[in-house]
Amino acid sequence: MLAHLIEFATNHYLLTGAFAVLLVLLLVTELNKGGKSLSTRELTALVNRDEGIVLDVRNHKDFATGHIVDALNIPYDKLGARIGELEKHKAKTIIVVDAMGQHAGTVAGILQKAGFTAAKLGGGIASWRGDNLPVVK
Repeated sequence: MLAHLIEFATNHYLLTGAFAVLLVLLLVTELNKGGKSLSTRELTALVNRDEGIVLDVRNHKDFATGHIVDALNIPYDKLGARIGELEKHKAKTIIVVDAMGQHAGTVAGILQKAGFTAAKLGGGIASWRGDNLPVVK
């Protein structure tokens, strides 16, 4: 199987090169979607300086199992209807947190289009817990 793949790549180097370039462009686009990705340390610094607010977009059941202190909970599927609740935080950076980072970029992008300053926590709440940082139930 691997031998066939290598043979194909060498026989069709232009096609293989074009595929590699498109794959890299796709990855760059997806990684940049939704703005800056913050580490747990950067998130903590922003919140401690009162320059950021945490928005947890997990469903209420997952949020109740443990979340970052003072995080707001607006589930991903209800964001459109409840985005007005964030207007009072427009002067701060809204840091979007989800389970593992799968929706945070999309939500941050929506918030940026609505005029908010938004970023996402890289790795979601899983990275927060992985760094042994406290969660509230």
